[in-house]
Amino acid sequence: MGWTQKRKTKGGAERFRACYRDIRGPIQSAGTFAKERDADKAWQRAELKIAEGRVNDPRRGRQTFRHYVTEEWLPHHVIEAITREAYTYQIGKHILPWFGPMRMNEIMPSHVREWVTDLQAKGVTPATIQKVRFILSAIFTTAMNDVTFLHPCKGVKTPTVPRKPLKIITPEQFDTIYAALPDAISRLLIETDIETGLRWGELTELRVEDLDPVTRILTVSRAVVQVDPKFRPDGRRFLVKEYPKDGEYRHLKLSMQLASKLAAHIKDAGRGPDDLIFAMPPQDSPAARLRAVPDPAALGFTKPNAAGRQYRHGTMSGYNVGKCRCGFCTEPKTPGAALRKRWLDDAHTGEHSGREQP
Repeated sequence: MGWTQKRKTKGGAERFRACYRDIRGPIQSAGTFAKERDADKAWQRAELKIAEGRVNDPRRGRQTFRHYVTEEWLPHHVIEAITREAYTYQIGKHILPWFGPMRMNEIMPSHVREWVTDLQAKGVTPATIQKVRFILSAIFTTAMNDVTFLHPCKGVKTPTVPRKPLKIITPEQFDTIYAALPDAISRLLIETDIETGLRWGELTELRVEDLDPVTRILTVSRAVVQVDPKFRPDGRRFLVKEYPKDGEYRHLKLSMQLASKLAAHIKDAGRGPDDLIFAMPPQDSPAARLRAVPDPAALGFTKPNAAGRQYRHGTMSGYNVGKCRCGFCTEPKTPGAALRKRWLDDAHTGEHSGREQP
């Protein structure tokens, strides 16, 4: 129960402070007013807002789907950084445009079925429909404990996703790839991958301490993933997770030949226990590879498109709308973009040379 606290200013005027207790107990202020009735209304509004946050309050279900997902679910749902990135893109593209303005307690299984039909009509692939339906189901699984008493995804089916057979390269194809590799470390990396079957993020994060040269046991205990910098507080691209896929360490027994090659490589490269086994060799500096990027204004115009319109070469419009695929239109469009791309190409060495904590 809130209350109004009466006080006087230094000039003797009466003021009224609206007080209430938040859900954790401490006293909070909803503002100070010149009239007592305004203060009473303020603390009543504050308590009403707190009541709407209770699980058993039906008013919680009146919030829109967009508000629940963007303000409550996504910011506080515990998921991997790479998963959060994928969920955010899929929610924004396929889920919010349909369910965003709807109230949480008004979304029914019939609405979900209509949404699936609409995605099919738009040409969305069955695999993508299955993924976004899984995300929507995850949202409502959480919402069942927060704001709703119905799971609208239950019983809703999605189009069948055909299982395509894996294409396995032949020994002859492997020999062709192996012979085309540029250096010894690349060949050793491929040999390790072929024998162990490690995922790329696990393979590139292997460190010297993960290999026991005596028992030839390789421990897979970490993985590196690439995440859009806007999903990282530190704004970096690479995230080293202190656990592999499925969150469980794995132990692999290597052949004598591969273990000997890895031990010799580690010794010759002077790697320490915490160093990467397959660290990227030093690259040419970005400045050495920079080139002048022509001014789009001096490149002329593309050929007329179906509507008879032309666009300048070397611009996004020339590539996207003009459908031009000349060298100028397919290269990075600005000097800044070209420089940034080259820096990013080299960033993996600097960011991945030491352990980066999540």
